[in-house]
Amino acid sequence: MNAALILSGGTGSRMGLDTPKQYLEVGGRILLEYCLLPLAESEYIDTVQIVADQEWHDVAWECVSRAGLTHKCKGFSRPGANRQQSILNGLEDISRYADPDAAVIVHDAARPAVTRGLLERSLEALRGHDGVLPVLPMKDTVYYSGTGQNVDRLLKRECIYAGQAPETFRLGVYLEANRALLPERILEINGSTEPAILAGLDIAMIPGEECNYKITTMDDLRRFERENGGSR
Repeated sequence: MNAALILSGGTGSRMGLDTPKQYLEVGGRILLEYCLLPLAESEYIDTVQIVADQEWHDVAWECVSRAGLTHKCKGFSRPGANRQQSILNGLEDISRYADPDAAVIVHDAARPAVTRGLLERSLEALRGHDGVLPVLPMKDTVYYSGTGQNVDRLLKRECIYAGQAPETFRLGVYLEANRALLPERILEINGSTEPAILAGLDIAMIPGEECNYKITTMDDLRRFERENGGSR
């Protein structure tokens, strides 16, 4: 079984919006709907679990319905105190209907330009590994600073990569890697692959996609609107 865990529980506080960014409408579609569409199109995806706050369940289900995913969607998981705890809540729910060897794709609703191709390449690359991380190579020269004020040293650009979502894992080992961080350490995790690395899991890298950016700032949102028939 291949399951997708979609994180749609954020508040949008960093952008100063009244509506969480994943529920904004652009070009006639809500952002969450954009990232659900390739899940509906792909024969590789068997089930979908969505992390969403109770007050947004109706809107999220409308997105599920419009994307043609009602037959795959298993329901909603509650958001946690941070992103990684939300992931753990979703994994626990998925573990109730999927076996430990199932593949779980973890993706953010705030990355609405994910492609079917990237989703399917991630699943294909999981064979023989515990997880898969799409990455982009660094284009700029990269420096390290311990203080944020002075350059300490130059880093080898060819060894530095920017990670993207979707991140794909074997359910059983990844679930245990997250459980091992309870109760406090999980609150310090910033990236989905970090628990897997801490647990010593085998994580393969595949090429990411430049178009698969995360909407974090208003500039990101304006870019997505320009690319999808909206304006701001």
